[in-house]
This record gives sequence, C-alpha cells and structure tokens, in this order.
Amino acid sequence: MIGQGLLFKDHTQYAMGDDFRKIDWRVFARTDKYYVKRYEEERNLTIHIIVDFSASMNFGKPTSKSDYASMLGIGFAYMATKDNERFVLSTFSEKLDLFSPKKGAKQLAGIVAYLNDRKPVGATKFEESMAKYKNKISSKSMIIVISDFLYDLSEIKNSLARLKGHEIVLIQVLDKTERDLSLEGEYKLQDLETKQVVKTFISPSLRKTYLKQLNEHQAKIKKICDQMNAKFFIASTDKPIFDTFFEVLMSRYFQR
Repeated sequence: MIGQGLLFKDHTQYAMGDDFRKIDWRVFARTDKYYVKRYEEERNLTIHIIVDFSASMNFGKPTSKSDYASMLGIGFAYMATKDNERFVLSTFSEKLDLFSPKKGAKQLAGIVAYLNDRKPVGATKFEESMAKYKNKISSKSMIIVISDFLYDLSEIKNSLARLKGHEIVLIQVLDKTERDLSLEGEYKLQDLETKQVVKTFISPSLRKTYLKQLNEHQAKIKKICDQMNAKFFIASTDKPIFDTFFEVLMSRYFQR
C-alpha cells in the first residue's frame, strides 16, 4: 500500500510463498539468483499530499486539472487511512495552506470538505511554498506533489533538494488539450494566472514546436527527479484515476 511505513533491512533468498513483488531484480541481474528485500516497520511515516491550486489548474473540461488533482489527493489520503498512517493534504498557489498530520476518517472527511470549497486562484509560488512546507516535516515522510509543473525547472530542482531524504513523488496533471494541442486555426489564449491574452494562429508547425518543448520540459523534470531519487509521473485528465494510482503503486512495489 501507499503508506506501508517500511524501511529496507536486508535480503533473504526467495522461497515459495514469498511476495514476488519484493524480489530485487538488480541483485538477480548480478547473481542470477532470486532474493527478496526484507523490511522493518517504521512507526512514524507520514504521508504528505500537496496539491497545486493556482489558477492554471482551473483549466480543462469536463474535468479540470484541479478536480483531477483533488481526486488523486483524496485517493492517496484514503489509502493512508486504510493503512492507519498519519497523513495530511495541503494546497498551494500564491500562499501555502497548511494542515496538521492526523489519522482516521475524521481527517479524511475534513480534507474532502476543504477541497469541495477550494477554488483555483492566483499565481504558482512553488519554491516558496515548498520552502515553508519543509519546516512542517518532522519525521521520515512520503511526499506526493500534484501539479501541472508548468513552471521554471530551477524551482523544481531547488524544492526537491530541500526535501531530499524523504520519499518524493511528483505527479504532473495536464488536460488533453495541453498534452496534445489538438487545435488548429486562430485562437485567443489567456494565461489563467496573469490574465494576459495573446492572439495566435495554431498551425501544424506551431503544434510540432509546442509538443517538442513540452516533451523536453517533461524529460528535464524526469532527469531532476532521477538525480534527487524522486519519482515522476505524467497523468492526463482523461486518464482513469485508477490507472494513475496503479502506475504509482506498482512503481513503489517494484523499484524499492
């Protein structure tokens, strides 16, 4: 589960009945023998779920990026509840809204009520928000950040450096239109954070350039995450929520 609260201890040779998901494939590649990882429980693991609620997350139909991110956040919180882990969901935009880590259904109900009333507004101040959030973390934690991550790479790199030592997962949520830019012709495009409007003609050439830049941006985020021992996932709002959960959870099982 997402909140297993386990720390790696050592290896033992695989035996019939062992959980095959704990097989260390890197050791197998070196020794041609099956070994499973053994873990010991860490009592103080806390799940931190941090969701971007800046104005840019209000984009998308019929499901906005903020709606999708909220559903993901609630899903991770629910799983932490089932595992009896302490968890907290916080949001950021121009400022960081913080809550205290707790266990149980009451905490989950409070988070659902909060997100139902929360509207995406303001500019993204990611690095500033993560710098403040670091002061809230007092024990070994799993930190899940859900955002469109359409901002300067230096903010991502600096923020991950501050959070180093924890298990970090970044989930980029994009609308299908942002992901594919399946548009052509003349459009007025508005920046949801600055409200600036630009008139442009979307041609096949412009679409090709846009997709190239988006792919390069995502590849650079992935590289930063690899350097910081963090994980990076990409989800589109038309992708079933369960599929995104499955991708994150299976990565946690098989890449320990």
